[in-house]
Amino acid sequence: MEIIFEADGSIGQGIAKVTTHPAEAEHWGQIREAIHHSGHKLVVIHPKNDRNVQILLSSVAVIESEDRMCNVRLITGERYLLNKRLKGVEDSLESPHFMKINNQTIINTSYIKEFSSTDNARIKVILTDGSSYLVSRFYIKNFRGKLS
Repeated sequence: MEIIFEADGSIGQGIAKVTTHPAEAEHWGQIREAIHHSGHKLVVIHPKNDRNVQILLSSVAVIESEDRMCNVRLITGERYLLNKRLKGVEDSLESPHFMKINNQTIINTSYIKEFSSTDNARIKVILTDGSSYLVSRFYIKNFRGKLS
């Protein structure tokens, strides 16, 4: 597929218009997803040298609260720190793939492998890397609605 860029002053700033042949309509979802994930980066702190590093938001599997900071775990297993509280992270995430599942954890729903039920009306979420997390009863209704 050839890509052509054109500027159009009639559309608002922050809006991208993608024009395709009608036969390409079946690929619009993939194109939208690729564009959406390509530019979103998160500035985190590398724990070994305390330097700021940019990572792709789409590579983040889990963000967990750790006192006044957050622990960011990538799907590859790498861990970084984020100098924000979980509430601040939740408010700043623009991706629809991130969801708070309990008071300490936000997960990337793109990496959910399976679900299972547990005691006390909770749901256990298993990610593609084998890690598992419990969805609090308080968040189950929102969780089910977002995944349907």
